[in-house]
Amino acid sequence: MQNFLDNPRRISILPAYDSEQKVPLTKPVLVKIGERIRNLRLASDLTQEELAERADLAKSFISQLERDQVSISLDNLIEILRVLNITVSDFFRETAVEKVVYGTQERTALEETGAERLELLIPGGTNRKMEAALVELLPGQKTYPVKPFHGEAFGFILKGILTLRFGAEKHTAHVGESFYFSGEREHVLENTSGRPVEFLWVTTPPMF
Repeated sequence: MQNFLDNPRRISILPAYDSEQKVPLTKPVLVKIGERIRNLRLASDLTQEELAERADLAKSFISQLERDQVSISLDNLIEILRVLNITVSDFFRETAVEKVVYGTQERTALEETGAERLELLIPGGTNRKMEAALVELLPGQKTYPVKPFHGEAFGFILKGILTLRFGAEKHTAHVGESFYFSGEREHVLENTSGRPVEFLWVTTPPMF
């Protein structure tokens, strides 16, 4: 079998092509094999020796592989991923170049939330561990009651004064202050002042 990696440090995943138009459907991405394997091994609480033994490989090979000093065949990669309990497709999907910065045009505005404006700042929130939103409440506005959920919420006040209600319990947060609470209680975020309120709202897991 030919060597799977021409470059031991990175491989380039070739773009998919439309059979008729012959146009790339996706852009090429670069993947670091050794670093990814090391992170997965540590997450699985395995030593290099244990991984090598279960994959029927030499410990020295695993050590060199994690430092990107050797190439790896497809058969050996598949065997290592079997031990690490991850599929080849997931391995390369998760090692694709990660998007870091998101522009204003990528926000998603939600309707019928009770707020003047509630924008999800990062697309694809349902596939992430947390979700961030930018919220604006005009005087007298409040979010619809948020039902209890298994998670946590964090916020930072950018402008104005925000009132947080948990049943009869009430808290206020001023500009520059933060709030943090468990999602186990139903809650409402409200603007009882005479000026607009703007705040960053982050929940984990995603709930919008």
